[in-house]
Amino acid sequence: MTEAVLTPTPNDCDLPRVRAQFATFNDAIDYAAQSLKGLNFHDMRGELARVYPYSELREDALVMARRLIAAGIGKEDRVALIAETGADFAALFCACVYVGAWPVPLPLPTTFGGKDNFIDQLAIQLQSSDPKILLYPEEIAEMASAAAARQGCEAQSWQDFALRPAPDCDLPTASPDDICYLQYSSGSTRFPTGVAVTHRALLHNLYGHSTTMELGENDRCVSWLPWYHDMGLVGCLLSLIANQVSGDYLKPDAFARRPLAWLDMISRNPGNTLSYSPTFGYDICARRISSQSSVAERFDLSRWRIAGNGADMIRPDVMQNFVNAFASAGFRASSFTPSYGLAEAVLAVTVMPPGEGIRVELVEEERLSGAPRDLSRPARYRAIVNCGKALPDMEVAIKGEDGSHKTDHQIGKVWCRGPSVMHSYFRNPEATGDCLVDGWLDTGDMGYTANGYLFIVGRAKDMIIINGKNHWPQDIEWAVEQLPGFNHGDIAAFSIEMENGEEAPAVLVHCKVSDPEERVRLRDQIADKVRSVTGMSCIVELVPPRTLPRTSSGKLSRAKAKKLYLAGEIVPIDLAA
Repeated sequence: MTEAVLTPTPNDCDLPRVRAQFATFNDAIDYAAQSLKGLNFHDMRGELARVYPYSELREDALVMARRLIAAGIGKEDRVALIAETGADFAALFCACVYVGAWPVPLPLPTTFGGKDNFIDQLAIQLQSSDPKILLYPEEIAEMASAAAARQGCEAQSWQDFALRPAPDCDLPTASPDDICYLQYSSGSTRFPTGVAVTHRALLHNLYGHSTTMELGENDRCVSWLPWYHDMGLVGCLLSLIANQVSGDYLKPDAFARRPLAWLDMISRNPGNTLSYSPTFGYDICARRISSQSSVAERFDLSRWRIAGNGADMIRPDVMQNFVNAFASAGFRASSFTPSYGLAEAVLAVTVMPPGEGIRVELVEEERLSGAPRDLSRPARYRAIVNCGKALPDMEVAIKGEDGSHKTDHQIGKVWCRGPSVMHSYFRNPEATGDCLVDGWLDTGDMGYTANGYLFIVGRAKDMIIINGKNHWPQDIEWAVEQLPGFNHGDIAAFSIEMENGEEAPAVLVHCKVSDPEERVRLRDQIADKVRSVTGMSCIVELVPPRTLPRTSSGKLSRAKAKKLYLAGEIVPIDLAA
C-alpha cells in the first residue's frame, strides 16, 4: 500500500474527550476504541505505512489476551516484550493489561553496545523480572532466544505467537490498585530495578500531564521516542490511548539515520503538534540543518504547540541553536515545554505551563558547589532551566541531608509525593525502602524551588566532590564542548580515587585526531579549558570515537564509562607512542 491510499486517523471526532479519568487502563482502552482516532506508523522516510485505529487495537488486544490465557499466563505473571514501535507491541501490551499480567517493555538492540552486550543486558533484565515468556520481533530471534535461554524462560516471536489458538474465555476484572506494568530504566544493566506502576498511579499521571499541557481540540502527537523508555511509553503511547489522541510514529532507528524526517512529519501534520525529545534530539536536528538554506521551504513548524524537553539535563544553548535554525520555518521559542520526571513517578512530576517557553536562572558556582566564594577568581554562573510546576495533587519538596525542608532558592535533594508515585521496585524491598519514606519519593536529583517552579541542578550520584567542594560533571563536559570539533556526548566526566586515596576528576574525550603531536596539544587544550572554567586540574584521557557507552535510549552513561575505564575495558590512546 502507498500513502496515497492510506488515510491517517483524525485529530478529532464526535466522541467527547475524557482526560484519563478512568478507574483502570482497561477502561481507557475500551473508551478509546469508541473513537475514530488511533496510531499511525511511518517508514524510514517518514511516509505513512500503517494506520491502526484504537478500535482495531482493542480487537487485536482481546484476541491476544485469549492467546495469553490459553498459554497459561494469568494475573501478576510477567510478560517480557521487546518494545519495537509498531502495532504488534501495542496490541500485546494492551493484551497483558486485559489479562492482568504485567507487561515488561525491554529495549531493542542499539548500535552502541553490540550483540553480546545486548544479550547480556536482556538476560539480566529477564532474570530481574522473571517473566513467563519473552515475545519479540522475529528479526532479533537469535539474540532474544540466547538471552531467554540463560534465564530459562520461554521465548517466541510475536509472529509465531499470533498463530497460537485463542479460545473464548472470561477475562479477569482489574482494580485501580493492581499493578499495570513494570518499567525498567534505560540505564538498567548490572542491578536493574523494575518500577511497579499501578493503574491508579498511571492514570493519575496521564491526567496530570494532559491537564497541564491543556490538551484539547486539533492536538496530535508526533514521536520517535522508544517505547521501552518512560517518556516514549507513557508520554507518547499510553497517554494517547487514555486521552484519545491520534499519534504519528517514526521508529527510533529511523530517527537516528534521518533525524529531519521527524520535522518533516511535524510539517505535514494538519493539527497542533505535541512532540517531545531529550536535548540531544534538538541538537542533532539543528546541526543537520546548519549548512542548508531551504529551511522555510522544506519545513512548516508553525503548528508545533508543545515542543517538550525532558529525560536529561536541558541545555539552554542547544535550545537556542534550534530556535535559530528553525525560526524561519515558523518555530516559536515559546513552544518549548520543559518538564521533569522519572519512572518512579510514572513519568511527569513537573511541567512548564504552555507558552512560557524555556526560562533560566543564572546561579553562582558557589551556590552549586556549597563552597565559600574564591575571591581570587571571577564569579562564574551556570544557567539552570526552570522545569515547571507540579502536576495536580503532586507535591514537590527540597530536603537537606538531615531531612529538613529547604526554602526557595536553597539547593537540596528533590523529593515528591502524590498518587503517581510508584508502588515499589519489583522484588526489591531494600531499594524500595531506600527511596520511599513516609509516602515521599527520593528522586536522587538535586535542585531548588522558586515561586512554585522547580529547577534541577543535577544527579546527586553524579556529583564530583573534590576537597569538600561539589562539582557537576555537566559543567566539565560543557566546558570541553565549547572547543571546536566536539559534540554533545563526546565527553564523560567523573571522579576517580588516586593512589594517595584522594579523589580527582577525570575526563574521557572522543578523539578524532590522528596526528600524535596534535593529540598532545588537544589534551593540553582540554585540560586548560576545564581548569579555566572549574578551577580544577583534571586527568584527561583521549579515547577512540564511539567508545563512550550509552544507555538504551541513547544518553551518555557516566557510571558505565567510569566502570569500563577503571576495569581497563576503555583503553585510552597512548600519547607517548
